[in-house]
Amino acid sequence: MPEQKSKLLESLEQDGFVLIPSLLSQAEIDSLRIEAKKTVDLARSGSWPYVRTLPKQFPPWNIGEGESPAKDGIWGVQSLMNPKLATSSSFIKIYFSDKMLGVVKELLQCEDEYLVMELFNLLIRPDRDFELRWHRDDIPSSATAEEELARLAEPAWHAQWNMALYDDSSLIVVPKSHKRARTAAERDMSEYETGVQGEIRVEMKAGDVVFYDNNILHRGKYESGKERATLHGSVGHRNGKGLRARNVLQHGLREWVSDIDLSVLNEEEKKRAEGMRKRLLGMAEESGEVGYSLDG
Repeated sequence: MPEQKSKLLESLEQDGFVLIPSLLSQAEIDSLRIEAKKTVDLARSGSWPYVRTLPKQFPPWNIGEGESPAKDGIWGVQSLMNPKLATSSSFIKIYFSDKMLGVVKELLQCEDEYLVMELFNLLIRPDRDFELRWHRDDIPSSATAEEELARLAEPAWHAQWNMALYDDSSLIVVPKSHKRARTAAERDMSEYETGVQGEIRVEMKAGDVVFYDNNILHRGKYESGKERATLHGSVGHRNGKGLRARNVLQHGLREWVSDIDLSVLNEEEKKRAEGMRKRLLGMAEESGEVGYSLDG
């Protein structure tokens, strides 16, 4: 008999996203804000090489030799669990916490031994106003309707989320678009079209978390005058290795994932995290070179 789906999973499958209010306590928000500020200050100073540079939207964010990574402005900080980042322990703790992984297991309908470590990054106030075009994370805009439908018919095999440390309404989605090919109007619209039929802004308060299908039709609108620190992560399911490899490995985890310091976790969390990392490394070994999902 198939496992009964939770209300959260039903909402995610129906709409392509689900908002969980106040998942973080005020104490967790306050603590993570402090660590996020240290991280952002380091990145804006040009002292952290793993950043999302303006105006580039998608990986790779390559830095020229001898250049400051932040010289043209940034809108995100990558590799939060990299052991070379002084604040990594705080991000490791929340990523591998029962609180987060409990929701992930509910949405993936699995237990610990199926979880795969994936991404954890920080989306921040850009140095100038910046927008992401309409896109699906792992399906190029050049895809035909048939190609879109074939990819969308595959199981997601991951849970992806935004965790707001400040109020955040940057994410704009078209609900239910994760189940269908783009309409003729959506194919013909401009990359930054406003007022798209059915679009909504996801209104998040500090401490809220939104889980969403990364192939929902979505974009982002980021204001340089509004504080933003939103943790952006994903966890995979081991059955999705082939489908998830490019989407995850294009972010450059191979270089440092073996060195993550899991000693900051309790014994039970550490054991689970070690298994998740092992499955990520296995996926990387099997996949070889994966390229990039999107251009731009």
